[in-house]
Amino acid sequence: MTVYFTPWDTGRNLMESASGLYDAAGTFDCVSRGDLVAIKLHVGELGNPHYVPPFFIHRIAERIKAAGGKPFLTDSNTYYHGMRANACDHMENAFLNGYGGMPFIVADGLRHENARLVQTKGILDEIEVSGAIAEADAMIVVSHDKGHALTGFGGAIKNIGMGCCPAAGKLRQHRTGGVTIDGEKCVGCGACRKACELKIPEIIEGKARNVSLECMRCPACRDACPTGAITLENLENVSKALASAAYGAHSTFKKNKVSYVSYEKYISEFCDCRPGPGKVVLDYIGSYASDSPVSVDAAFLGMADYKIFDKAYGTDSFLQVKEAKTIGIQGDLKPKVQEV
Repeated sequence: MTVYFTPWDTGRNLMESASGLYDAAGTFDCVSRGDLVAIKLHVGELGNPHYVPPFFIHRIAERIKAAGGKPFLTDSNTYYHGMRANACDHMENAFLNGYGGMPFIVADGLRHENARLVQTKGILDEIEVSGAIAEADAMIVVSHDKGHALTGFGGAIKNIGMGCCPAAGKLRQHRTGGVTIDGEKCVGCGACRKACELKIPEIIEGKARNVSLECMRCPACRDACPTGAITLENLENVSKALASAAYGAHSTFKKNKVSYVSYEKYISEFCDCRPGPGKVVLDYIGSYASDSPVSVDAAFLGMADYKIFDKAYGTDSFLQVKEAKTIGIQGDLKPKVQEV
């Protein structure tokens, strides 16, 4: 399977370069006349400067219309309490980050209520898929590759695995990992509770406790603990759960109705979910297009020094890609990359 690639060359017209990439890859072949076409993207948490530039998205919407489709931008609300936790704030965030002028439909409704439970494969048996994703006729998945503290990196598989799910689906994936608190090391200082936006850890008899079913296993409490008493466990399961969720979201579309475009610019330490994404650890690489999330993510990892992420987070960035392939998502782990 071929992945098409164009370098990030600011000596050229980047939008025209991207158009050539789409043509070579057949990005819009998935669009039929009259289709409602989801442009699945991450609009970037307000304050984060590294999300996909809006002019690329405007051109993609134009090309969908030219193919006879009806494009709309979409993403699911977040589980955490940022500027994208409900549809009202999420839509304002999208507008402020430059995505105005195009329909933006929050995929899971006002407060995560719009979803469909579907069967999937792998570590999960079922997963909640956001309603606007499940009801769309076709989808163009537009991703910005970057680091991620739990899974090493986030690309196309994460964009559909986590991004196409409402809060319940996000929590289901995150809770495949575990958290433990070493009572011998814990001094009951409360730093973990202060760091947790949901205030989940409790201090009981001078020790931290976390038995909440709402805990999504984010690293905030672990990173804040001054004695190293908190450990996140089985994080490889979260990468596997991403693949399961991606399979479930992809299964709501008919064959050959999803295309993938990924941009590699300002590849930062942390996810676009953070207002502060951390240092840029890899600069410009380019843009990729494929009809497979496995192949497009594998192409990026094959060209990037992703071990930076593995070393920083103690993860295997390639695991989610290998798991997606194992459970039946089409694609190649070593795709042919053809420069456009």
